[in-house]
Amino acid sequence: MICFPNVKINLGLHVLRRRPDAYHDLETLFVPYTGISDCLEVVTGEDYSRTLADLKERYSSLAQAVSPDGKLMITIARKEGVDWDPLQDLTARAYQLLAAEHKLPPMKIFLEKRSPVGAGLGGGSADGAMALCCISELAGLGLTDGQLASYAARLGSDCPFFIYNTPMLGSGRGEVLEPFPLDLSAYRLEVVVPEGVSISTAQAYRGIVPRIPEKPLREVLQQDISTWEKDLHNDFERTVFAAYPSLASIKEQLYTSGAVYAAMSGSGSAFFALYKKG
Repeated sequence: MICFPNVKINLGLHVLRRRPDAYHDLETLFVPYTGISDCLEVVTGEDYSRTLADLKERYSSLAQAVSPDGKLMITIARKEGVDWDPLQDLTARAYQLLAAEHKLPPMKIFLEKRSPVGAGLGGGSADGAMALCCISELAGLGLTDGQLASYAARLGSDCPFFIYNTPMLGSGRGEVLEPFPLDLSAYRLEVVVPEGVSISTAQAYRGIVPRIPEKPLREVLQQDISTWEKDLHNDFERTVFAAYPSLASIKEQLYTSGAVYAAMSGSGSAFFALYKKG
């Protein structure tokens, strides 16, 4: 089974308060962006992989690992190299999470990592969520979207959104989701990923001061898009721009190029911009 997990952008991101569990309560609008995606293949047992030969041809080295019980083999390809334990990748953790509660056959995971790491686009979260979907289908678990989203929340705060992959208001840690009508058909969405800048979530939170915004996010999103530059904010921009001044200039350049709205996505370092069509 082959799928292409896409990334997301965040329209507005407010850090509201610190929680007793050391997480933070947030509010944001998750929006899927299909212009960047990974390639994920999951097969059972000795089934033939349709992507492995191509990965071997195009990449000088592949990161591979086998779980201690021998039931999972994972292969990851990435142009920049893989500097993490493949068995700790969210796709492998998705298998382990389901295997702890369901009887799963041995499986192999092949992941071509094309989305940027540490860019605030949620590529890893998308991979983990889609792995849950593939594994459930291959194993015949019959899990509903709601059940898959519940498992995804245990993988990461952004993961449940990718089960639905449609505009969703996120609250709580980001795992509490509510569909939100969003019509951007009159606008062209572009995403910019700066080279050589990777920002961890922990780094982005450093210096964040939680606050309740003057206007709830839902209210701002219902305003005309021409007002978003003034009213729609990503709270992480303040701390990230202080550490990486060059990123602030990217946002300025997007507005100079004619964007109606531009912002950093998630905890950075990627940006997106909306341009009026026509």
